[in-house]
Amino acid sequence: MALVGGLGAVVVAPAHLHAGNMDLTGDLERLYGTAGFTIDYPRTVIEAYRSDRITITGEEKESAERYVSAFMERFNVEGGITVNIKETIPKHLGLGSQTTLALSIGLALSELYALPTNIEEMALALGRSDIVALGLYSFKTGGFIVDGGYRINEKGRAVPPLLFRHPIPEDWLFVICIPHEPIPAILKLKENEEEILNNLKPMPEQMSDRLSRIMLMQVMPSIIEHDITTFGKSTTAFNSRLGDFWGEFQGGCTYCHPVVETGIEILLHNGAYGACQSCWGPTFYGIVNNGEIARELVEKLEHFLAKQGGGDVFYTTGNNQGASINGAPPR
Repeated sequence: MALVGGLGAVVVAPAHLHAGNMDLTGDLERLYGTAGFTIDYPRTVIEAYRSDRITITGEEKESAERYVSAFMERFNVEGGITVNIKETIPKHLGLGSQTTLALSIGLALSELYALPTNIEEMALALGRSDIVALGLYSFKTGGFIVDGGYRINEKGRAVPPLLFRHPIPEDWLFVICIPHEPIPAILKLKENEEEILNNLKPMPEQMSDRLSRIMLMQVMPSIIEHDITTFGKSTTAFNSRLGDFWGEFQGGCTYCHPVVETGIEILLHNGAYGACQSCWGPTFYGIVNNGEIARELVEKLEHFLAKQGGGDVFYTTGNNQGASINGAPPR
């Protein structure tokens, strides 16, 4: 992508998909521990230039202006920036749109003003990645990510550590579905997300124990061994068991909406090795290793959604590089 009108920065950053959290009990003085995938599409793409004022064009202007202002105040940047947002990730649908946009802007500002900041510092300054660091590590390195959760007494002051990162096999594909019908309920839930999380009842210890064992003894070894059968079954079990914990916010169901539940069944019964809801939803996805099966699943889900309020369905590859700035990895 060529820059026009002088020296600037182009940041391209991938979306990510949640698989879930290992530990919401808190008795070991840490919480969450999040796993998920970096994917090639959708993505955030911004062009940025130094300026004497702040000018934002494209979608997500309000969010971008907020991130620019927070970054410049925190790092004492004198001057401005012109940002053209070329592509964005759909907002509040379980694809990591806000963390990706915030870090893209922070990376552009660091490059343009030659600031000695790292991605972890940027994230905390912008109010991101203090609870779940999947978005940060997807931005930084790509791949399949597992973070270690945050220390309860350090919330907001440190980024959860990276426990495990492994490249997503090149032949693995993600069939992604974003049904429209559940979106209003999800957006309403997101409005109260902070209150919900601050008042969340502890997860039963047995559930955290089981989720952690599934992650450590099935999910992580099977991706190292490129064993998509075990990986798919274990990620499905991990995600669905966690969904039971969030049931009180999902109408008593494992998934956020009956459309998602049926969609996951369609994936699992027609060739997907595993299927999960991403975060609160409504985005859900299946994992396959065959392009023909991926296309068939897209068609089946499109046909299903046509009678259920519509939606978007596509498939994409995993991303093992993370973000880039002017074609190179971030510092």
